[in-house]
Amino acid sequence: MYEDQLRGEVCEIGRRLYARSLVSGSEGNISVRLDQDRFLCTPTMVSKGYMQPEDLAIVDREGNQTDGYRKRSSEILVHLAVYQSRPDVQAVIHAHPPYATAFAVTRRKLPTGIHPEQTLLLGAVPIVRYAMTGTQLLADEVARQVDGNVAVLLANHGAVTFGPNLESAWQRMEVLEGYCRLLTIARQLGKPRKLARRDLRDLEELKFRMT
Repeated sequence: MYEDQLRGEVCEIGRRLYARSLVSGSEGNISVRLDQDRFLCTPTMVSKGYMQPEDLAIVDREGNQTDGYRKRSSEILVHLAVYQSRPDVQAVIHAHPPYATAFAVTRRKLPTGIHPEQTLLLGAVPIVRYAMTGTQLLADEVARQVDGNVAVLLANHGAVTFGPNLESAWQRMEVLEGYCRLLTIARQLGKPRKLARRDLRDLEELKFRMT
Protein backbone atom coordinates (compact mmCIF):
# COMPACT_ATOMS: atom_id res chain seq x y z
CA MET A 1 0.00 0.00 0.00
CA TYR A 2 2.85 2.37 0.86
CA GLU A 3 4.46 1.82 -2.53
CA ASP A 4 1.13 2.32 -4.30
CA GLN A 5 0.70 5.68 -2.54
CA LEU A 6 4.19 6.80 -3.56
CA ARG A 7 3.55 5.80 -7.16
CA GLY A 8 0.50 8.04 -7.17
CA GLU A 9 2.43 10.91 -5.59
CA VAL A 10 5.23 10.68 -8.18
CA CYS A 11 2.67 10.88 -10.98
CA GLU A 12 1.00 13.86 -9.31
CA ILE A 13 4.33 15.70 -9.03
CA GLY A 14 4.98 14.90 -12.69
CA ARG A 15 1.66 16.48 -13.65
CA ARG A 16 2.49 19.60 -11.62
CA LEU A 17 5.89 19.94 -13.29
CA TYR A 18 4.31 19.61 -16.72
CA ALA A 19 1.40 21.95 -15.95
CA ARG A 20 3.77 24.65 -14.66
CA SER A 21 6.05 24.28 -17.73
CA LEU A 22 8.96 23.25 -15.54
CA VAL A 23 9.54 20.37 -17.97
CA SER A 24 8.61 19.84 -21.61
CA GLY A 25 8.53 16.78 -23.82
CA SER A 26 9.92 13.87 -21.83
CA GLU A 27 12.31 16.05 -19.80
CA GLY A 28 12.92 15.71 -16.10
CA ASN A 29 12.83 12.86 -13.63
CA ILE A 30 11.52 12.13 -10.15
CA SER A 31 12.51 9.54 -7.58
CA VAL A 32 11.64 8.53 -4.04
CA ARG A 33 13.30 6.19 -1.58
CA LEU A 34 11.34 2.99 -0.88
CA ASP A 35 13.87 1.62 1.60
CA GLN A 36 17.63 1.60 2.05
CA ASP A 37 18.22 -0.46 -1.07
CA ARG A 38 15.33 0.36 -3.44
CA PHE A 39 14.24 3.53 -5.19
CA LEU A 40 11.13 4.27 -7.22
CA CYS A 41 11.82 6.42 -10.29
CA THR A 42 10.26 7.78 -13.45
CA PRO A 43 10.91 6.08 -16.80
CA THR A 44 12.87 7.50 -19.68
CA MET A 45 11.19 9.06 -22.73
CA VAL A 46 7.76 9.45 -21.10
CA SER A 47 6.10 12.84 -20.55
CA LYS A 48 5.87 13.65 -16.87
CA GLY A 49 2.40 15.05 -17.48
CA TYR A 50 0.95 11.73 -18.61
CA MET A 51 2.63 9.07 -16.48
CA GLN A 52 0.66 6.27 -14.90
CA PRO A 53 1.68 4.48 -11.67
CA GLU A 54 2.51 1.31 -13.56
CA ASP A 55 4.97 3.21 -15.78
CA LEU A 56 7.42 3.73 -12.91
CA ALA A 57 10.55 1.65 -12.40
CA ILE A 58 12.42 0.41 -9.34
CA VAL A 59 16.21 0.44 -9.10
CA ASP A 60 18.77 -0.69 -6.56
CA ARG A 61 21.56 1.37 -4.99
CA GLU A 62 23.76 0.92 -8.07
CA GLY A 63 21.04 1.97 -10.50
CA ASN A 64 20.24 -1.52 -11.75
CA GLN A 65 16.57 -1.82 -12.65
CA THR A 66 14.84 -4.52 -10.63
CA ASP A 67 11.21 -3.91 -11.55
CA GLY A 68 9.08 -2.15 -14.16
CA TYR A 69 8.29 -2.71 -17.82
CA ARG A 70 9.59 0.71 -18.93
CA LYS A 71 13.30 1.55 -18.84
CA ARG A 72 14.36 3.68 -15.87
CA SER A 73 15.47 7.29 -16.26
CA SER A 74 19.02 7.74 -17.56
CA GLU A 75 19.53 10.40 -14.85
CA ILE A 76 18.97 8.03 -11.92
CA LEU A 77 22.70 8.13 -11.14
CA VAL A 78 22.33 11.78 -10.10
CA HIS A 79 19.47 10.87 -7.78
CA LEU A 80 21.42 8.00 -6.25
CA ALA A 81 24.40 10.29 -5.67
CA VAL A 82 22.13 12.57 -3.64
CA TYR A 83 20.69 9.68 -1.63
CA GLN A 84 24.13 8.24 -0.89
CA SER A 85 25.51 11.63 0.17
CA ARG A 86 22.44 12.58 2.21
CA PRO A 87 20.77 9.74 4.17
CA ASP A 88 18.12 12.24 5.31
CA VAL A 89 16.88 12.79 1.75
CA GLN A 90 13.85 10.75 0.73
CA ALA A 91 12.91 12.34 -2.61
CA VAL A 92 14.72 13.99 -5.55
CA ILE A 93 13.35 16.02 -8.47
CA HIS A 94 15.23 17.09 -11.58
CA ALA A 95 13.58 19.56 -13.97
CA HIS A 96 14.34 22.32 -16.47
CA PRO A 97 12.44 25.34 -15.05
CA PRO A 98 13.04 28.15 -17.59
CA TYR A 99 14.15 30.96 -15.29
CA ALA A 100 16.30 28.75 -13.05
CA THR A 101 17.78 27.05 -16.09
CA ALA A 102 18.60 30.46 -17.55
CA PHE A 103 20.80 31.04 -14.50
CA ALA A 104 22.31 27.58 -15.04
CA VAL A 105 23.15 28.12 -18.71
CA THR A 106 24.66 31.55 -18.03
CA ARG A 107 26.36 30.11 -14.94
CA ARG A 108 25.23 33.14 -13.00
CA LYS A 109 25.29 32.56 -9.27
CA LEU A 110 22.06 33.14 -7.38
CA PRO A 111 22.40 35.93 -4.81
CA THR A 112 21.23 35.32 -1.25
CA GLY A 113 19.76 37.57 1.41
CA ILE A 114 17.30 39.32 -0.91
CA HIS A 115 13.98 37.53 -0.45
CA PRO A 116 12.56 35.98 2.77
CA GLU A 117 11.26 32.79 1.13
CA GLN A 118 14.60 32.16 -0.56
CA THR A 119 16.35 32.55 2.80
CA LEU A 120 13.91 30.32 4.66
CA LEU A 121 13.21 27.61 2.09
CA LEU A 122 16.26 27.43 -0.16
CA GLY A 123 19.37 29.07 1.20
CA ALA A 124 22.40 29.05 -1.08
CA VAL A 125 22.00 27.24 -4.42
CA PRO A 126 25.40 26.24 -5.86
CA ILE A 127 26.06 25.64 -9.54
CA VAL A 128 27.35 22.14 -10.29
CA ARG A 129 30.15 21.97 -12.83
CA TYR A 130 29.02 20.77 -16.26
CA ALA A 131 29.25 17.08 -17.11
CA MET A 132 27.50 14.96 -19.73
CA THR A 133 23.93 14.07 -18.84
CA GLY A 134 23.33 10.51 -17.67
CA THR A 135 26.96 9.91 -16.68
CA GLN A 136 28.60 8.94 -13.42
CA LEU A 137 30.78 12.03 -13.80
CA LEU A 138 27.69 14.26 -13.49
CA ALA A 139 26.52 12.26 -10.49
CA ASP A 140 29.92 12.73 -8.85
CA GLU A 141 29.84 16.48 -9.48
CA VAL A 142 26.38 16.71 -7.90
CA ALA A 143 27.50 14.69 -4.87
CA ARG A 144 30.16 17.32 -4.16
CA GLN A 145 27.54 20.06 -3.82
CA VAL A 146 24.60 18.56 -1.93
CA ASP A 147 25.92 18.70 1.64
CA GLY A 148 24.10 21.43 3.54
CA ASN A 149 21.94 22.38 0.54
CA VAL A 150 18.42 21.57 -0.66
CA ALA A 151 18.82 22.57 -4.32
CA VAL A 152 21.52 22.83 -6.97
CA LEU A 153 21.73 24.19 -10.49
CA LEU A 154 23.35 22.01 -13.14
CA ALA A 155 25.54 24.14 -15.41
CA ASN A 156 24.02 24.37 -18.92
CA HIS A 157 21.35 21.89 -17.94
CA GLY A 158 18.69 22.47 -15.26
CA ALA A 159 17.94 22.16 -11.56
CA VAL A 160 17.76 19.47 -8.88
CA THR A 161 15.88 19.77 -5.59
CA PHE A 162 15.60 17.25 -2.78
CA GLY A 163 14.04 16.83 0.62
CA PRO A 164 12.49 14.58 3.27
CA ASN A 165 9.49 13.82 1.03
CA LEU A 166 8.15 14.44 -2.46
CA GLU A 167 6.10 17.46 -1.45
CA SER A 168 9.07 19.28 0.05
CA ALA A 169 11.23 18.56 -3.00
CA TRP A 170 8.43 19.88 -5.22
CA GLN A 171 7.96 23.05 -3.16
CA ARG A 172 11.68 23.77 -3.34
CA MET A 173 11.64 23.42 -7.13
CA GLU A 174 8.65 25.77 -7.34
CA VAL A 175 10.25 28.32 -4.99
CA LEU A 176 13.56 28.12 -6.88
CA GLU A 177 11.87 28.91 -10.18
CA GLY A 178 9.82 31.70 -8.59
CA TYR A 179 12.93 33.27 -7.08
CA CYS A 180 14.83 33.16 -10.38
CA ARG A 181 11.86 34.72 -12.15
CA LEU A 182 11.68 37.44 -9.50
CA LEU A 183 15.39 38.24 -9.88
CA THR A 184 15.08 38.42 -13.66
CA ILE A 185 12.20 40.89 -13.45
CA ALA A 186 13.79 42.93 -10.63
CA ARG A 187 16.98 43.40 -12.62
CA GLN A 188 14.96 45.01 -15.40
CA LEU A 189 13.90 47.67 -12.88
CA GLY A 190 17.21 48.13 -11.13
CA LYS A 191 19.62 46.42 -8.74
CA PRO A 192 17.96 44.06 -6.23
CA ARG A 193 18.52 45.31 -2.67
CA LYS A 194 19.74 42.98 0.07
CA LEU A 195 17.92 42.73 3.38
CA ALA A 196 19.52 44.39 6.38
CA ARG A 197 21.73 42.24 8.59
CA ARG A 198 19.29 42.37 11.50
CA ASP A 199 16.49 41.18 9.21
CA LEU A 200 18.65 38.31 7.96
CA ARG A 201 19.46 37.34 11.56
CA ASP A 202 15.74 37.25 12.35
CA LEU A 203 15.12 35.03 9.32
CA GLU A 204 17.94 32.67 10.27
CA GLU A 205 16.50 32.36 13.78
CA LEU A 206 13.08 31.62 12.30
CA LYS A 207 14.61 29.05 9.96
CA PHE A 208 16.29 27.36 12.93
CA ARG A 209 12.97 27.17 14.81
CA MET A 210 11.28 25.69 11.72
CA THR A 211 13.73 22.77 11.45
